[in-house]
Amino acid sequence: MAKKKKMNKQKAKKKVVKKTAPKKRAVFVAKKMPVAEKKPVIAPAVGEQKPTGAEEGDAPQKHSGLQALRGMKDILPKEDQYWYALLDHAIRLAQFYEFGWIQTPLLEDARLYTRSIGKGTDIVEKEMYVFEDRDMERVALRPEGTAGVVRAYIQHGMLNLPQPVKMWYFASMFRHERPQKGRYREHHQIGFEVFGDPSPSADAQLIAIAYTLLSDLGISVEVRINSIGMPDERARYIMELTGYYRAKRSYLCEDCKKRLNRNPLRLLDCKEEGCKPLRDEAPQIVDWLSEPSKKFFMELLEDLDELQVPYSLDPFLVRGLDYYSHTVFEFYTKEQDAETAQSALGGGGRYDLLVEQLGGRPTPAVGFGVGMERIVTELKKRPDEFAQKPPTVFLAHLGQGARRKALRLLQDLHAEGMRVGFNLAKTSLKAQLDIADKQKVLYTLILGQKEMMDGTIIVRDMESGAQEIVDVTKIVPFLKKKL
Repeated sequence: MAKKKKMNKQKAKKKVVKKTAPKKRAVFVAKKMPVAEKKPVIAPAVGEQKPTGAEEGDAPQKHSGLQALRGMKDILPKEDQYWYALLDHAIRLAQFYEFGWIQTPLLEDARLYTRSIGKGTDIVEKEMYVFEDRDMERVALRPEGTAGVVRAYIQHGMLNLPQPVKMWYFASMFRHERPQKGRYREHHQIGFEVFGDPSPSADAQLIAIAYTLLSDLGISVEVRINSIGMPDERARYIMELTGYYRAKRSYLCEDCKKRLNRNPLRLLDCKEEGCKPLRDEAPQIVDWLSEPSKKFFMELLEDLDELQVPYSLDPFLVRGLDYYSHTVFEFYTKEQDAETAQSALGGGGRYDLLVEQLGGRPTPAVGFGVGMERIVTELKKRPDEFAQKPPTVFLAHLGQGARRKALRLLQDLHAEGMRVGFNLAKTSLKAQLDIADKQKVLYTLILGQKEMMDGTIIVRDMESGAQEIVDVTKIVPFLKKKL
């Protein structure tokens, strides 16, 4: 029996071996190894933007994290002295010439701009930021300042105030155009507007204000000026201009071919090299002005002569907005090429029909706007002239209690109009004295625990190193005598 069981087990093993698939010999096929791939370029994540429009002299921009949108630019603390200087001059001029400050909303009904600027203009057709808000209202980010001020003038019944009404503003504007140096999708403007004065003297005074603003900042500026007359005069001129350009349509750029049908005056504003020779031979609008329009323009030029504002006549200057009538003007630095639109520091003109067009009574009006970024670019060429005045006194503290006392002392010194340096984050007296030395202050005030208890403060002469102990209640008259 034992032998029989043993034989059965051996037969079972043989059966299992037969059922198991035989092992095949592994076959290795030689394959060409892939060439090492280049490190992939990682595209910015959703919401990130590649840095664009960096100005000459800007610090290198990093590519990590969220960044400003294309065409938008941060105004950094290192630039504040230029912006302060510009705003300070504008505020002082506005106060002297009795302009009231106005600030209109950033968002307006989109119809405000299509009705005022004009449907055929580049701003309305290509550049405006227009969208529907949550109430399904069609709104637009402010592309220019005048239309909003006119709307406010009508809405708030300023037509019933003693005329003229004079207002000024500084505000951000938005235009979706190709970013380049000096041109951003968000930019800032200073504007002055006068309502209710029909005389050319109002135009002259505004031009003089803008000229003074730029000249006082050390910018050598030239005014370029033209008259585009009233609508009936322009209509006759446009017929002549259109006939001239239709005969030369094949030589026009694509944009000008569109302007020929939609807004022929804009043909004169084209900066394409191929269109400039055609413009130079085009009819001039001054030949189509009525006698009253010519008289208005001549009186304006006489006023500018009296004001000693330098200007040059530009028969092809039309500006890019439909609401202008009579006077149009622009400001250029004398070093710039006025043939390029982005070189203009600003401009403006008369818009006698706009108030009525937007629902008000017939009201003469004139205004101008200047680009703050473009002016700041000019000021940056002379950084030493706009460097902030360094402090003459530095306040150093030693200890928590002294720091708290220093806070109050800073307020007292500020109330007396003193420029004081300080760094409350530093706890080391040596570190604070190093800062005072770098700022080249004349005196350093040292407030420690002992001085707090005694009601005194140490005054250190930074040039000689000599120190005096002064009653803290008498520190202001002491410093005034020293300084």
